[in-house]
Amino acid sequence: MTRFLLTFLALLLALFTLELTHPVQEAVVLPWTALLASISAWVISLFDHSVIAYGKILQHAGSGLGVSIEAGCNGIEACIILAAAVLAYPSSWQLRVAGLILGFLAIQIVNIGRIISLFYLAAWDHVIFEFAHLYLWQILIMVDVLIVWLVWIRQVAKAEEAHVRAA
Repeated sequence: MTRFLLTFLALLLALFTLELTHPVQEAVVLPWTALLASISAWVISLFDHSVIAYGKILQHAGSGLGVSIEAGCNGIEACIILAAAVLAYPSSWQLRVAGLILGFLAIQIVNIGRIISLFYLAAWDHVIFEFAHLYLWQILIMVDVLIVWLVWIRQVAKAEEAHVRAA
């Protein structure tokens, strides 16, 4: 347990430090954030054709109201926390890679739902938007990370049990 905790903390420090570097911001974070805005606009366009995305902005074309997806709102930090936990936990590299990929997808799907809900809350009620943005969705994204990690750990335990039975 101590080894896991120390490895987890070291990975968190290293990954967050790496994320804050200019090259990573330019090559990964900003393009990813713009892609999230585009994906969110595409999902919304399935039922509302008046939404546009440009850069990290998601905006209603008619009213001009919109949201800007800023650092901390693009799901990268949540994915870093999950990555540190998955990489620190003792398991096979195959299971770790699967956990990273599926966990990333799960977090980003929830994050797209977050962005879309905040887009509509911003137009509806600013007080509720602020509460949902600053408190509710922060908690829900971290709960998502925890649930994904716990489901992954359960799969690791099942895989280890199957391996022991086969041996």
